[in-house]
Amino acid sequence: MYAVAGRVKDEDIALVRDRTSIADVIGETVTLRSAGGGNLKGLCPFHDEKSPSFNVAPARGVYYCFGCGQGGDAIKFLMDAEHLSFIESVERLAGKAGIQLRYDTDGAAPAGPRPQAGQRQRLIAAHASAVEFYQDQLGSPGARKAREFLAERGFGREAAEKYGCGFAPDSWDALSKHLRLQGFTADELITAGLSKTARSGSLIDRFRRRLLWPIRDLSGDVIGFGARKLFDDDDGPKYLNTPETPIYKKSHVLYGIDHAKREIAKRGRAVIVEGYTDVMACHEAGEPTAVATCGTAFGVDHIGVLRRLLMDSDSFTGEIIYTFDGDAAGQKAALRAFEEDQRFVGRTFIAVSPDNMDPCELRLARGDLAVRDMIAGREPLVDFALRHTISRFDLDTVEGRVEAMRRAAPLVAKIKDREKRPEYARKLAGDLGMDLEPVQRAVNNALRGTVAAEQQAPRAAAHSPQRLVERDALKLALQEPVLAGPMFDAVGPDNYGDPVLRAVREAIDAAGGAGSAVSGVVWIEKVRTACADLAGQVAVSELSVEPLLLDGVPDPHYVQVTLAKLQLPRVTQVIRDIKSKLQRLNPVTSKDQYLALAGELFSLEQQARALREQAAGGM
Repeated sequence: MYAVAGRVKDEDIALVRDRTSIADVIGETVTLRSAGGGNLKGLCPFHDEKSPSFNVAPARGVYYCFGCGQGGDAIKFLMDAEHLSFIESVERLAGKAGIQLRYDTDGAAPAGPRPQAGQRQRLIAAHASAVEFYQDQLGSPGARKAREFLAERGFGREAAEKYGCGFAPDSWDALSKHLRLQGFTADELITAGLSKTARSGSLIDRFRRRLLWPIRDLSGDVIGFGARKLFDDDDGPKYLNTPETPIYKKSHVLYGIDHAKREIAKRGRAVIVEGYTDVMACHEAGEPTAVATCGTAFGVDHIGVLRRLLMDSDSFTGEIIYTFDGDAAGQKAALRAFEEDQRFVGRTFIAVSPDNMDPCELRLARGDLAVRDMIAGREPLVDFALRHTISRFDLDTVEGRVEAMRRAAPLVAKIKDREKRPEYARKLAGDLGMDLEPVQRAVNNALRGTVAAEQQAPRAAAHSPQRLVERDALKLALQEPVLAGPMFDAVGPDNYGDPVLRAVREAIDAAGGAGSAVSGVVWIEKVRTACADLAGQVAVSELSVEPLLLDGVPDPHYVQVTLAKLQLPRVTQVIRDIKSKLQRLNPVTSKDQYLALAGELFSLEQQARALREQAAGGM
């Protein structure tokens, strides 16, 4: 299921899906050729492959890759391919289709300011004008201190222009007046966080006498600013950022993500640094995957952004590299990062700057190569965490070794790669100077319950003949709901032996049933949204593009044959169960029960005979 859709009205999202040509959207990045049956095929943009397994069904507005499992509609494709949020994808497609989006103002919604119809576009436009204003000001005489600040850190005019650096002049309302003349209202500027109300009630600028960095979202739109103090008589904080607004949520924002997103996806790694100039230094030094948080600690929401960029999954082997100063604060930040490390499937590392220098200072002192060498010299985050943890104890004493073991064993237990846990247990035993057995026991105690759950995870069932029938029945409901209609709806979920397929069947009921549907992407997304099972959601994507077990166009007879084959195994099993009960019953002492079961058996045998005749109609 998708995240909350930015409060755009559901009917408008459905309209966007209905009016969007998925072949046109995907065709901009993937060469598509006919795959027969109205479907298209091409090389998957989400994983490397030599033969095409990426299928697009234009008639239903969906795609699915049988190689990597990626699937969805045009909105989902833009989210994955262009690294946009759900609402950003909807707005982009709406703009292309000429659809004016409406925003809900009632009902449950996330906390915070509510965007109004067209509000986001207005706030984005105000920020775009503000960027131009601030950039022009950077060349003014009053901005000499800002230019010197950048130059002292190795950034000239070209770098300043590349990253959009600007200067807020020594004026209380220069930006506010400039934007008001461009038609923006006072309320819009306050909502955007660009202006605020003075005690006198007049409109004044939020930033004054500061060096500014524009903060962009994944699509490249400016949504806020980071402002650095330059003058000693400025009694404000060293860094001042845009406040929370309808378009700026600091817990979701990563500075430099607009420059880094494609390289992160291409190289399969992201470098996390601490400041704006550190991002600039890494990019200028030849490490274009660097990003930084904006006035807040690296947290869960930031991890979500990077996971989407990295396509972080069980099969992914990419890297997250944290860079921290070597001082106490940096070490504390690194250990905090290890606690969040488990949210990534990919490998996580730490690169510690030498002599407590940040990447910007390191580049200035030792050059671009030193920055790249620092990142290349990264070490696994778990190694750093273990070394730091046991360093706090006196390993020359029994008490110190035992306590260090107790503190370090849970860290080993947290390692996602189970194959590495025994090796790290041996390493920990060696570092502590202890026998392996007590260390391994401590790790196993920390693992208790977790390993069992991992080992008992269900495996995907092979596609037996009956599973193929179950899949074909669901394909009819998803791809041809008008044809399948009431016939499909009359055959309930109990006829599906595969739990994932049963979850899809239940989702079809929850979405209103095939008999209430109109073919197309809106119906398929409705079923996907109604499916509570994550594997079932993937199956919906797959079944929406997978060809039917039929050469030609399906008709009512084909639906009848498929549903007959679907029901026959369950009816046959119930017949066997009743016969078994009858054999165990005494027809004299349990006459009524015996007669009831015999009558039920007769009816079921008649039903089975009819189903066999229908199924013999052949596929």
